[in-house]
Amino acid sequence: MPEVADAFRRFAGSYVAAHGAAMLPSHRRAIADIIACRTEALGGQQWCCNHCGTLLHVFHSCRNRACPKCHAEQTQAWLEQRREEMLPVPYFHVTVTVPEELRAALRRYQIDGYGALMKAAAEAIIVLARDPRWVGGTVGVLAVLHTWTQRLVFHPHVHCLVTGGGLSDDGATWHPAGKTFLFPKTALATLARARFRDAFAKLCPDANLPPHLWQIPWIVDITPWGEAQQAALDYLARYAFRIAITNNRILAVDDETVTYRYKDRAADRQRKETVAGHEFIRRFLQHVLPAGFHKVRYYGLWHASRREPLRNLRNLLLLAQPASPPAEPAAPEPDADPQAPPSPRRCPHCETGHLTLLRRLSPARPQGP
Repeated sequence: MPEVADAFRRFAGSYVAAHGAAMLPSHRRAIADIIACRTEALGGQQWCCNHCGTLLHVFHSCRNRACPKCHAEQTQAWLEQRREEMLPVPYFHVTVTVPEELRAALRRYQIDGYGALMKAAAEAIIVLARDPRWVGGTVGVLAVLHTWTQRLVFHPHVHCLVTGGGLSDDGATWHPAGKTFLFPKTALATLARARFRDAFAKLCPDANLPPHLWQIPWIVDITPWGEAQQAALDYLARYAFRIAITNNRILAVDDETVTYRYKDRAADRQRKETVAGHEFIRRFLQHVLPAGFHKVRYYGLWHASRREPLRNLRNLLLLAQPASPPAEPAAPEPDADPQAPPSPRRCPHCETGHLTLLRRLSPARPQGP
């Protein structure tokens, strides 16, 4: 099956020749890393089967966050770390979307604009949740920036995972939110827009945006997400490490075009789109974030400064839950030695022998960030 890397190998050379003077360093690096990912350019190991003698080369990943081949292990490790921070409460999924008329400004001022957008959305959620009419306490907000649609169109928006309840100012009382209602969507849209307007004006004073842009309504969606820890982890797995397009959506790459599938949400069906090779690269690269930009950020109860109160709150909420019967310990595997090294890799060719490491292959170029 064709991959994003195949499209880059075919069209990136001419694309860089045509547009290289205006390309960001992060875009150049993304192209180079995706092309080199899991090839001899990054080095790896050579393995040999002790039964059939098959040689197997395993090459390193590029680790670029825009690469569709990377981050499976990193994502799982990150999710395990977040598991300890999830509160045993219901959650809400909140999406805040910038109107089309503001997208050009965000494209021009990405670092400041994206950061201001994420902060404005999260702070607006926290302010409204503190209102006694809605929650009456400080909620936890995990914000994830996305910039794309299924068709790879530039569409900046923020996904927020929000705890279904908040902690009182004195840290003594947990105020649960309603099961299906957090606060009014129109209030969140208005407040997030105002906070972004003020922050963007300070960060980017030369943007000179016309006043009428701040009268355009923002689009907000608030959805009950589910109960407790597993719902939160499902959210994190679905949104936190998602990239603009994955390899399994690439259907064909020829000498002139790239064809990929996307979901038409209005019609609730899968469709195909074919674009010129340069247009595909342009669409892909506009979603490569600036180097060093953090697309996942924590606010409210999940802010780094509140780790100790969060840990105490989590323990109190767990103690308040009905006790569940203790799980029976799993029986040990017969002849299992807990100190024994892991079993060797089985040969994928003969499926009988085991692979032995012969040598390490030096990389021809350094790996990405």
